[in-house]
Amino acid sequence: MKNRIFFKLLAVFLIVIAATAAILDVMIGGAWEASLRGEIERNLTQKTLLFAHRAEIDHTHSLAEIAAQEGQAAGARATVIDASGKVLADSEGNPATMENHATRVEFAAALSGKTGENERRSATLGIPFLYVAAPISGGAVRLAYPLSDVEAVQAQVRRRLLWGSLVAFLVALLIAATASVWTSRRLERIVDVAARIERGDLRARVEDSPLDEIGRVASAIDRSAEQVERSFAAVRSSQRQLETLLNSMQDAVIAVSSDGLVRWANQPMDRLVPQRTRLNAPVVETIRDPDFLATVKAATNSKEVKTARATSIVPGRAFDVTAAPLPDGGVVAVLRDLTETERVEKTRRDFIANVSHELRTPLTSIQGYSETLLDTIPENSGSTREFLEIIRKNTTRMSRLTEDLLTLARVESGETRFETEPVPPVELLHDAEESFREVARGQGVDLEIIDSKNGNGAVETLPLVLADREAIHQVFSNLIDNAMKYGRSGARIELGARAAKRGIEFYVRDFGAGISSEHLPRLFERFYRVDKARSRESGGTGLGLAIAKHIMRAHGGSIRADSELGHGSTFAFTLPTA
Repeated sequence: MKNRIFFKLLAVFLIVIAATAAILDVMIGGAWEASLRGEIERNLTQKTLLFAHRAEIDHTHSLAEIAAQEGQAAGARATVIDASGKVLADSEGNPATMENHATRVEFAAALSGKTGENERRSATLGIPFLYVAAPISGGAVRLAYPLSDVEAVQAQVRRRLLWGSLVAFLVALLIAATASVWTSRRLERIVDVAARIERGDLRARVEDSPLDEIGRVASAIDRSAEQVERSFAAVRSSQRQLETLLNSMQDAVIAVSSDGLVRWANQPMDRLVPQRTRLNAPVVETIRDPDFLATVKAATNSKEVKTARATSIVPGRAFDVTAAPLPDGGVVAVLRDLTETERVEKTRRDFIANVSHELRTPLTSIQGYSETLLDTIPENSGSTREFLEIIRKNTTRMSRLTEDLLTLARVESGETRFETEPVPPVELLHDAEESFREVARGQGVDLEIIDSKNGNGAVETLPLVLADREAIHQVFSNLIDNAMKYGRSGARIELGARAAKRGIEFYVRDFGAGISSEHLPRLFERFYRVDKARSRESGGTGLGLAIAKHIMRAHGGSIRADSELGHGSTFAFTLPTA
């Protein structure tokens, strides 16, 4: 780096010195030369005029003597010619042997009455001369000044300029070496600190004075390193907190990159698999369950949360797998052990089913005997008939409860198989309306089917849905029965169907008192009642909506409730299209 900087600085100095020398030679040297020539020309012209004046008035000396004296005084060659161009006198030559000078430029101008000037190189001496001629009576005089001294001075100036450039070059060489060493050391320190930061040493600092551009760069790198160090410390702290949190979970967590490599796994995951999870190894080497791998791949490709049930990760154990996409393209998967939960749930279902089944026979007997006794006891028997009526009423309620419990247990366990077939939505609506038409009329409630309309106001033709008629009729029965019990104050119930994103949505809407918002999330839980006292009076078991929810799940659909106090309630469920 030092050599590169040195040669760059040296090249810059050389260019500056060469440009300066050339400019000085062209501009200053040229101007000086022009000024010197102008001064010589003016002096020579004055001396020539004086020479002409003496030649006019000095009659005591011959022309040869005058020419010799004036030439010596002017330091030039003096020549006198007549009007025909014949040389009459010359300070340095024999006039008799000299050629006619009438055609010389300066003499031609002088013979015409003007002062003539000309510059040319002498053919005999080979040096340039400046010629100035002035007219006199009957001829002209001329002084010829040699310009060789001017050329010598110019050569001397150029030599001094060259020596000055060489001295400047040596100074520039020294300055370039010093500057390159100083600059390269600063830059090498910056590069060294940057390399240390790249290797992870975030404490490295340049610590240079910010007086020039390099110093400002060094200060910017120091500030950036401090900011990165603070950010990295915060990230490391967050990472440690996250690792501690994930390791304290009971569920196994594993992070998989977009190319299927294990990036991280918590301690429960390490304990779950026989071999310890290897980082940066294919996830298939850790977990070979096809359902798990398919879920991870689906979440990676779709960028959506995917869930599945895996049963071959550990023999005899079942896991709920939830795979969520990461911002960088990978997936984080959470494995929740469902083995104990499913065992307890199965035990509970079996217990409820067995108890309900065993209670059916004695309850039927009690109900039959109580009805028989009621038929045999006269109307005026007093408290005896009242007691029997209470027995019959509660027996009927218990029978309904056991039937609902059995139905729910069978639906939850999958024991009940639904025979789905393509059914027009309007037929399901009409079946439900016909079943409750008379009951609604007897209670003063208007039960009405609302036609679905498209954007143009025309009745919309809905596609067929996949449904078990009896099961869907049971769902409608539960929803309409609830609407008549709790929404009869509105005196109207609407049934309808409309196109939805994932199928056809059926709804039952009442215009009664409505349900408070805090109860809506728990409406479909078993035995949950909004108004417990009223539910007991009406004979409700609290299982109807739970049964409806599980029937919808078995159909691949969903069910929900919307309500607002004072504005009635709407229960809607969605069935897939055929």
